[in-house]
Amino acid sequence: MVTQSNISKKLSLTNMLITLLRTRNCSPISVNGSCLRIWFVLISLFILPFLNIIAAQSSLCRTSCGDIPINYPLSIDDGCGSPYYRHMLVCSDTGKLEFRAPSGRYPVQNISYSDPHILVSDPFMWKCEDGDNFRPNRPFSLDTSTHFTLSTKNDYLFFNCSEKDVIIEPKPIFCERFPDRCDSSCDSASYLCRHLPGCPMALNGGSSCCSYYPKAVESLRLMLRYCASYTSVYWRAIGVDPPYDQVPEYGIRVDFDIPVTTHCLQCEDNLKGGGTCGFETQSQKFVCMCEKGNATTYCTDPGYSRHGNRIGLIAGTTTVSVAGAVGLGAGVWYFRKLRAKAPVACGVQSNENRLF
Repeated sequence: MVTQSNISKKLSLTNMLITLLRTRNCSPISVNGSCLRIWFVLISLFILPFLNIIAAQSSLCRTSCGDIPINYPLSIDDGCGSPYYRHMLVCSDTGKLEFRAPSGRYPVQNISYSDPHILVSDPFMWKCEDGDNFRPNRPFSLDTSTHFTLSTKNDYLFFNCSEKDVIIEPKPIFCERFPDRCDSSCDSASYLCRHLPGCPMALNGGSSCCSYYPKAVESLRLMLRYCASYTSVYWRAIGVDPPYDQVPEYGIRVDFDIPVTTHCLQCEDNLKGGGTCGFETQSQKFVCMCEKGNATTYCTDPGYSRHGNRIGLIAGTTTVSVAGAVGLGAGVWYFRKLRAKAPVACGVQSNENRLF
């Protein structure tokens, strides 16, 4: 991202280069070696980045990362989607989608918009192939200021917990359906402990297992202080009649809300131009991104306020464009100044008016 300090440095360097051009009597068409190098630096500083930005602004928000669709309110480009979920998803150059959290970055396995949630995996969590070998791990946590929440469909299994520090005891069956009505002990009679998904016999070495749903990140940290490892299991709906309508699978389900606004519905309406919902990166105000620019309402509204360029589509576009304009303006100004001072000798070349 371009910062104000970077712009100031570029402007200072520009002034220095223009001074060098003056002292060496370098014109824009000079073939003097030192003059050419100075002009090349000016072009590299401003004109090329400016052209790159214009190319970047010509494309709208990306709609996928690898084979995972990216739809509103989520985004992988700054200025797209809803500002509630800004900077939360990252798409690598190899097409791998990651979820940002205070505890780190996590690979995204799937995103559902009909039942809004993101399924992430934690490479540090216990897996079937680990068996009785438990590796050190870190607790998964969410930023409470965002609109993401840990799903109640997650279950957490803890292994080899210290009985001196953790209350481990079997719970009645109804606790699995109504955990809020039971105490905060770790359930040693959990269905998932007795039927580990995909590997029911993985713990052959006598390792213990209990199920507990921590209500806060600090509770999870305390559990991991006294347990060897843990894993997360979520219940995936398979679209059949209860009670067998869900199956357990490894992963962390993170729920999110889809904010429905009149502005966004109008923007995405194909009869009104079929725009893309987004926001300005500085003010975070709603923007409808269209092929010919940004609108404050929808693309075909004859009375809307249109931005000539896609401000906010790519972070830092406004500041870089200003810097590019300053650099181009400085070059044009200096060129005109040289032309104004150049003496005219009716086609006769002398030491005063020669170009090279």
